[in-house]
Amino acid sequence: MNKNYIQQETITGVVPVLSNERKYSFIDLFLSTSGFAIATWCYTQGAYVAQYLSLKQMIINIFSFNMIWVLISCLPVLFAVRYGIDLWIWLRAILGIRGVAIVATLISLANFGWYAVAANLFSSSMINLFGVFGVELYSNFWKPFLGFLCVFLGTLISLGGPEIIKWTNRFLVVALLIVGVIIVIICFSSVSLNSILSVKPPLSDLSPLERFMISAEGNVAFAFSWSTQALVLPRLAKNERGGYWATTLSYGIIAPFFILSGGIMALAMFVKSGIYESDPTVMLVSLGSPILSLLSLLLVAFANIGTQGTGSYVNCMIIKSGLPKLSYKLLVMISMFYVTVLTVSELVENYFGTFISIAAYIQGPIIGMIVVDYLLVRKRKLSLKSAYFIDGDTKYKFTKGFNLVGIFIILITLIISVLFVYNPITGEIKSSIFLILTGSGFTALFGGILYYILTLTKFKNYLLKDKY
Repeated sequence: MNKNYIQQETITGVVPVLSNERKYSFIDLFLSTSGFAIATWCYTQGAYVAQYLSLKQMIINIFSFNMIWVLISCLPVLFAVRYGIDLWIWLRAILGIRGVAIVATLISLANFGWYAVAANLFSSSMINLFGVFGVELYSNFWKPFLGFLCVFLGTLISLGGPEIIKWTNRFLVVALLIVGVIIVIICFSSVSLNSILSVKPPLSDLSPLERFMISAEGNVAFAFSWSTQALVLPRLAKNERGGYWATTLSYGIIAPFFILSGGIMALAMFVKSGIYESDPTVMLVSLGSPILSLLSLLLVAFANIGTQGTGSYVNCMIIKSGLPKLSYKLLVMISMFYVTVLTVSELVENYFGTFISIAAYIQGPIIGMIVVDYLLVRKRKLSLKSAYFIDGDTKYKFTKGFNLVGIFIILITLIISVLFVYNPITGEIKSSIFLILTGSGFTALFGGILYYILTLTKFKNYLLKDKY
């Protein structure tokens, strides 16, 4: 087999990365993952939470639910580093090769919605930047055009692969950390802390506990949104400890800080103008001094390009895990077209809360199953021979490529959750279970427990063909 082809399929394909081929140190992975995590959708998420909670409640809600679920859901990062593979290769043992192809594609289609949010924020940033200089851009033309430009430039980064992504994020993370601090300074310089603390959430028709848990649902869903993407870059890490902590610190600490910044900014904007606003670029212009606003808008704008590049690479790698024969470059080009359509239509932004919950509902049972399988069932050991079907090994093909039990668990978990716990489409709370676990948290726990129980029954010979 051609040596260049093998090298290409290692970096932009599904071939395991050998230990001597891994180039990401703790700092490299931390910065790349942080650059991915602290995109401006964090500000949108923060503004969403600010609809329901006061500042003190936001701090507790954002950090506790993000940190707890990120620490749990990212445990399989350890196997990603150990074997040099991503989550989706391991999932062949749980869903089957064709099951992975379908589920990975569906989840990536949902994940790409985040990049439409980032592209629209890039548009808003650039339009507001020009506005600072007195140049008014015609929004109906420039907003979709600039959104496409963001997607296009991000696509060029993703085509460059992990090395380009690494160096892009080294600059962006430092810049965005500065922006986060500037935003907090802008908020507390514009309005007093006491006035922010006294704000009553705009959406206060629910009980205090319901408002807290609706916000928690958003934060659990946000944490879950990383999980199926988080195990792609760590395969390039040099050691397991560095891979795990670089990933969890980025998603569990850095990202929540920026979510909180977005929430504070939304509350400050509400105090100053009486208007609830979720677009960070509008809030920066309204709250800050011209120089600080200009600097922040510029950095926020270009951060979204880096996010597009990292996100395109990660999600195209997810799809390639299920459909390995497809060209990485072809997948990147298809994703560019898809994200452009989502950007121009603004469907994700118009239904943001629904979008993040639906995406998490799909991922929840998968997260539950993979954590249980990794820790309790296969006990951190996977047959790579079966995962890659070497020498005719077909154990993970199950029933015509589908692990019917794994697929059943996903479907039954979704049905039970929507009908009896929480409906993410209507926002209706169906059970008090939601007020303890949230809807997304329930899907992960229920899916994981059901999977574990079935591995103890007569189904174990079907589920664990590599062990029995």
